[in-house]
Amino acid sequence: MTQRYSKNLLRKLRNDIPVDFVITDVLKQPNKISEGYFRFLCPNCGEFNTAFNPKTNLGRCFSCKKNFNPIDMIMSVKTYSFTQAVEYLMTVVRLN
Repeated sequence: MTQRYSKNLLRKLRNDIPVDFVITDVLKQPNKISEGYFRFLCPNCGEFNTAFNPKTNLGRCFSCKKNFNPIDMIMSVKTYSFTQAVEYLMTVVRLN
């Protein structure tokens, strides 16, 4: 049976949990500040050619051209399915 999530819940998970928080505090992924930008190790290609845009809450790898929202980041790092990533985020982060 496929798990269904409300659009509101998914919007909150994607937009209200800062992806840089997920990278640093939840996943403990390698990261650094370089040239004034938050950079993280891309879980897809292993490059640090990345940046985080707080306005869109997306991480971007400029080497492999992948964007990461919090759910995508969990899926890539932990090799979880979409449903597993949503469940994981709901257990580690309390949403208002």
